[in-house]
Amino acid sequence: MPDKPFLTDIKTLRERARQHIENGAVTEGYRADRETVVKLLNEALATEIVCVLRYKRHYFMASGIHAEGVAAEFLQHANEEQGHADLIGQRIVQLGGEPDLNPEGLLTRSHAEYVEGENLLDMIKEDLVAERIAIDSYREMINYLGNDDSTTRRMLEGILAMEEEHADDLVSLLAEIGG
Repeated sequence: MPDKPFLTDIKTLRERARQHIENGAVTEGYRADRETVVKLLNEALATEIVCVLRYKRHYFMASGIHAEGVAAEFLQHANEEQGHADLIGQRIVQLGGEPDLNPEGLLTRSHAEYVEGENLLDMIKEDLVAERIAIDSYREMINYLGNDDSTTRRMLEGILAMEEEHADDLVSLLAEIGG
């Protein structure tokens, strides 16, 4: 088996690092279509913001015998979705893009819908639908990225794992309250 160099030689690495320094973390080795990745991430950002807003409404509007525990779960999910939005926004900037936080068009950029729900059961079901949408969306983005942007892929894999946990939590809540 012929010797295959593991890394580019140090001199070449140093020379390449000095080229296009205005691109920050995005080096010559970045293989994804940056414009497409930023667009996808802005859609994910809009989705997370819509989810934060929906969960917050559900938190405030939860009522009934099961409301206290369910509301606490809604609030926890809202806070975690906000954390996802923050990670995504930071990654967009690292890639040289701009996070689109303009409320105008937020729902058209979001993959999930903003459905208020009539009662606690409806709220849980709508949140579960949104989590299932997010799960499929993130899975497709991860597959699209492959090895072309491993940093974004790993970030999305972490978010996907939490979205799956949220879906499991919501299924448990449905079972608890008889939905």
